[in-house]
Amino acid sequence: MSLGKRCIAEFFGTFWLVFGGCGSAVLAAAFAGSVGGAPANLGIGFVGVSLAFGLTVLTMAYTIGHISGCHLNPAVTLGLTAGGRFKSVDVVPYITAQVLGAIAGSFVLYVIASGNAAFSLAGGFASNGYAEHSPGTYSMVSCFVAEVVLTFFFLFIIHGATDKRAPAGFAPIAIGLGLTLIHLIGIPVTNLSVNPARSTGPAVFVGGWALAQLWLFWVAPILGAVAAGTLYKTVFEADASKR
Repeated sequence: MSLGKRCIAEFFGTFWLVFGGCGSAVLAAAFAGSVGGAPANLGIGFVGVSLAFGLTVLTMAYTIGHISGCHLNPAVTLGLTAGGRFKSVDVVPYITAQVLGAIAGSFVLYVIASGNAAFSLAGGFASNGYAEHSPGTYSMVSCFVAEVVLTFFFLFIIHGATDKRAPAGFAPIAIGLGLTLIHLIGIPVTNLSVNPARSTGPAVFVGGWALAQLWLFWVAPILGAVAAGTLYKTVFEADASKR
């Protein structure tokens, strides 16, 4: 498959991740309705948003995994490169496609959300943040550590699930459920990123604090991803090659 077609797949895959995951947070996490005439919260909450992010990756893994590898995430691309699973020459085109897809997904989400008179970007638009912009007001250090560790394990799952020795055909399930679990842990801390493209899309529209804090959601996930890729390649794949 040509690099151009693989990048197009990454664009649409990342669009789907941001539109579906962030869309669930913006449009459905908290939804006031009524049951039997009584006011009720019909929103999907943290659990629903976590599942939405996991499902976007699971569905795209089966849809474009055979085309581009379904990275959808600059940290994944760099982590796979560190693990010897991806060519470094293709890193910049992949990351460019992912960031553009994330911005496009955020734009469509913004168009839809702004059709409600009560919508305001002041609500955060599913942006990631630390300190006063952390959902649980966690410190910058706490948020940095969370993003490094959670991205590390996400890439560890990806490397293990896609290892040639692993059962064939089940990697998307493990990766999708892994991302769901990671969100269940991390949403209260940073609104959960583990993906610089996912963080960039909403931040472009929120501006201000979201752009000022965006550095953490590039640096921390990349550090965690590269560490996981390097560890898996050095410890586990190296051991396998000696058998």
